[in-house]
Amino acid sequence: MNLGLDIGRQFVKAVLLEKNRGGTKIVNTGIRLIPDQNKTYDPESITKPMWVMAIRELMREMSINPKRVKSLVSSLNGTSVSVKQITTMDMPEDELFSSMTFEARKHIPMDGSDAVIDFQVFGPNPKEVDKIDIGLVACTKKVSNSHLELLKEIGFSPGIIDADPIALSNAFANLSEFPEEGAVVLLDIGSVSSSLVVWGRKDQFFTRDIPIGGYHFVSSLAEKLDIDYVSAEDKMMKDGINSFQNNIDSDLDNISVAEKNVFDNLVEDVRRSLRYYAKTTNQSFFTKIMISGGGASTQGLKEMIEQKLSLNTELFNPFQSLAGFENIDISNPEQYAVSTGLAVRGLLEE
Repeated sequence: MNLGLDIGRQFVKAVLLEKNRGGTKIVNTGIRLIPDQNKTYDPESITKPMWVMAIRELMREMSINPKRVKSLVSSLNGTSVSVKQITTMDMPEDELFSSMTFEARKHIPMDGSDAVIDFQVFGPNPKEVDKIDIGLVACTKKVSNSHLELLKEIGFSPGIIDADPIALSNAFANLSEFPEEGAVVLLDIGSVSSSLVVWGRKDQFFTRDIPIGGYHFVSSLAEKLDIDYVSAEDKMMKDGINSFQNNIDSDLDNISVAEKNVFDNLVEDVRRSLRYYAKTTNQSFFTKIMISGGGASTQGLKEMIEQKLSLNTELFNPFQSLAGFENIDISNPEQYAVSTGLAVRGLLEE
């Protein structure tokens, strides 16, 4: 069995998968709120002891002993890790490692510690002779060590450490094949940021971290209506994007900066990212947008994204193709996209 553990800034989510004769079976799932319930949520107030307590409680609820977990896959989120597809000269592996280490320093915020990298050679670049495409993942040693220390304090033997965008891609690939033509857009809306992934069979892998998440949905509503965070959270759960009624139906391009709300800003960031992708890759055919994460279920958001971007938009249910899903009662499975992708990665390594 493989445990995928998604350690977020507001929730911890876990998915336990196993292989059987029929394919992949979902054994168990769980979610745990990290901060105190019914209090103003401040992402900057989340501390290591709070993460440790939340994960221990989640494991207890799922009847999992961390010390007995043999296959654990956890992840670093987009704010602390860089994931890039890079085209470079074909060279021996030792030279390639040195080159990628140098390249990594361009893309991650250095904190005084060394870069930690991993890379996968995708193959020859289809457009340039003697060049290859590489998937590069990098973070700093300080970030990596902090993550490992957290897992060890809980009692885990750290296994594979992945990155949220890759986990998201693996979750989708496990559910559905990437299209022969065009690129799929994956948007995972977390608590304090959202991971955007664009990828197709013949197209470049692209990911970007968008600094808008569910926390910003609620905090901006609280500021707009001059109410406390908990009241704004209740209203957001009830009314969704209709909490901002003054400009939901207007044309995004004709709204002044002062009038735009947080949902408009999220959509505009996605729009700019897709324009950048189209400009740099000459690929502008996007087949659909799959949205996931805790913020994806916000009432009316899926429809707004579809309308504003003129792209088919769907909620991403990562459990759809897994055996045993019908036996698990989950109201919003899209929030388990990253944790499912992490567990899938563990199965791929078997």
